[in-house]
This record gives sequence, C-alpha cells and structure tokens, in this order.
Amino acid sequence: MRLLQFYYSLEEEEEEQEKMKIAQLVIFLALIQVASTRAKTQSNNELTTGTVVPSPSPWPEKFHALLYMNLTDGRLQITNLWYDWTKGRNVNIIQKQLGKLLYDVEWNNGTSFYYTLGAQRECQTLYFEVGIPRPGWLDGATYLGMEYTDGFMCNVWEKVDFIWYYEDVITKVPVRWDFYDGISTHVITYEVGKELEDSLVQAPAYCFS
Repeated sequence: MRLLQFYYSLEEEEEEQEKMKIAQLVIFLALIQVASTRAKTQSNNELTTGTVVPSPSPWPEKFHALLYMNLTDGRLQITNLWYDWTKGRNVNIIQKQLGKLLYDVEWNNGTSFYYTLGAQRECQTLYFEVGIPRPGWLDGATYLGMEYTDGFMCNVWEKVDFIWYYEDVITKVPVRWDFYDGISTHVITYEVGKELEDSLVQAPAYCFS
C-alpha cells in the first residue's frame, strides 16, 4: 500500500512539474511578443550588402495543427493545437503516450485552464499578466539559414535563445520548432482557417468550484 502511495505521489509531482513547464512557456512566448517590433525585424534582416533575408511568416489568425512532440525526458505526446486569434484563445488538446488526455485552454485575458474529463477529472486554473501569442510573435527572430529537416528544406530562425523555428522554404508552412530545454515539436498536419467549436473550449464546472 505504501508503495502504491509512493508511485501516486511521483505521478502527481511529475504532473505539477509539467504544468509549471507549460506555464513558463506561455509566459516566455508572451514576453517575446511584447518585446518584438517591426523595426527590429527589419534591422535584423538587412545584410551589409543591402539584401533582405527571409522573415518568418506570421501565424494565420486561425489554424489547426496536429503536433508530434518529444519532451525533454524522452516522453512522447500528440497535441491538437487550435489557435484562434480572433476569439482570443489558444487550445492544446494533449494526448500523453499511454496516458491521460489533457486540455490546455489559454485565453487572451491571461486565464489558462488545465483539466481532464471523466472519472479522474481534475482542473487547475492559472492567471498570467499577458495573453496568447499574437500572429507576429516571431518578429525580430534571427535568421540562421536553410536546413533540411523532417524531409523538408526549411528556413530556420532563432529567437532570444529560447526557440528555433523551421519553416518550409516553398510553402511557408511551419515544419518544426524546438525549445531551449530540448522539447521538439513536429508539425504533422496544418489547416489554415480551421476553427474549434466553442462548446469544446468551455472549461467544466469543477474548474470554478
């Protein structure tokens, strides 16, 4: 019995650490977008010869992406990312490998809900001073050149030693992005204009009790 309690406590500790990682990413991405300006982008992208190097494409105001993610410790997960700038929300529906289905619903007012459904339901609400990343959150990124990855030739940018972003040279579609801590995200499908139903982003009642 004590051994089972020990395992459960370990699982709870890992979940809390993961939620904190998500929170840190939200804060850092938001801080990046606040600090970025178009002027900085232009100054970074002008070579001494006067040639302008590629700039990352802004995110569409609405899109759905299916993401394969390899976390820092080698664990895997599949994430359905639903970005909707027009409605001020960013939704990640995260399927852990052989584990739970976690809903991460972030709002532009700084509120984020992390919850599960079903018998083992749980919810955590966090508040941030900043909202979701704006479409041009990569403004000011440093261009690193071209690299072949995941079967695609990509332009690559780095931003404040926090994220490395890979975009297909021809289609301008994101292919991959890596975080400073080793988390690697690979884009499997990418649907511009796709929108998640409003009923699927409402946090359950137990998030408010």
